[in-house]
Amino acid sequence: MAEKSLIRLRMSTQDAHYGGNLVDGARMLALFGDVATELLIRNDGDEGLFVAYDMVEFLAPVYAGDFIDAEGEIVSMGNSSRKMTFEARKVIIPRPDISDSACDLLEEPIVVCRASGTCVVPKNKQRRA
Repeated sequence: MAEKSLIRLRMSTQDAHYGGNLVDGARMLALFGDVATELLIRNDGDEGLFVAYDMVEFLAPVYAGDFIDAEGEIVSMGNSSRKMTFEARKVIIPRPDISDSACDLLEEPIVVCRASGTCVVPKNKQRRA
């Protein structure tokens, strides 16, 4: 059950929802949904359904141009439910103060969002033991 899923994505100007190229926090939840889908496919052979988040914390701003790592893991399993935890970290930031293409790889990633939630894979759709 210690299997994790990790995706890295660069936030674009299309992801920016607010002034100053600030990305909407809901974008992090969409990334977590993709991570959850991969975890369910690996575990059950089915995409399953996301039922609910029970905790979401937005911890730092995300801007267009930031590279985000979204990671998750299944932490407990019921007959059809899968409890998961998620974390999104900013790992690369643009440096427009230097040039229009300069970026910095952060020595320490910045945690921008944490969440936990539950997904369900109906018994008749589970294809793995």
